[in-house]
Amino acid sequence: MPPADTPPSRATTSRSRAQNRQVMESEILRLGREHLRTHGAAGLSLRAIARELGVVSSAVYRYVPSRDELLTLLLVEGYTDLGEAVDAAADAAEPADSYVRILAVANAIRSWAINDPARWALLYGSPVPGYAAPADRTVAPGTRVIARLLAELADAHAAGRTTDRRTSLPAELSTDLDAIRTEFASTLPDGVLLAGTLLWSTVIGATSLEVFGQYGTDTFAAPEQLFGAQVDAVLSAILRRDRPTPDPRVLPDHAE
Repeated sequence: MPPADTPPSRATTSRSRAQNRQVMESEILRLGREHLRTHGAAGLSLRAIARELGVVSSAVYRYVPSRDELLTLLLVEGYTDLGEAVDAAADAAEPADSYVRILAVANAIRSWAINDPARWALLYGSPVPGYAAPADRTVAPGTRVIARLLAELADAHAAGRTTDRRTSLPAELSTDLDAIRTEFASTLPDGVLLAGTLLWSTVIGATSLEVFGQYGTDTFAAPEQLFGAQVDAVLSAILRRDRPTPDPRVLPDHAE
């Protein structure tokens, strides 16, 4: 056996440093999420996080070199968490029922936002002054949810469950839809793809109106029922169903 005072190997030292870095980065992100809730994205400060960690600010900068980098890390983490919640909800829904699967996606988005309004504001609220998200790091996670919605619509279309809306579009809009098809490797026709953008804007817009308190305190007594009816109105215009449409006021167990 080697002597008790044998220095640690390079591999052991490297693993220890990697573990310490992972712990420190996790703590910085945890405090970043807390500060989002208390100060908002514009109020994030690495110096304040360093004070809470009990270290000098230079120690934090070794792991997260700037406020913008912290915002980027929080964005990627938020988009990823939301995407995982959406995937789990869709995967748990009935495979053969496109209506139920897409409704599950919509309800998962709303539930995630209601449970974490500060991170929803970071993802879908007003831009943070002075910050520009790096496309090479945020576009893929940021489009994960819309990609899942388009995939569910594609499955419905392939099964003949989408309504046949032959739409004549302005050239500029048709070009935009072509770009979307290229980005998401989609073959959806213009009418279905356009309906998909309506579905997306309804889900995001309705969720944001509720999360940001734009309905007021007494306009709708049951916002979850309003949301279900709004999504149902869009889906009823997009999908054919072989069975009765479920009452959108009765949300799945995972929705709040």
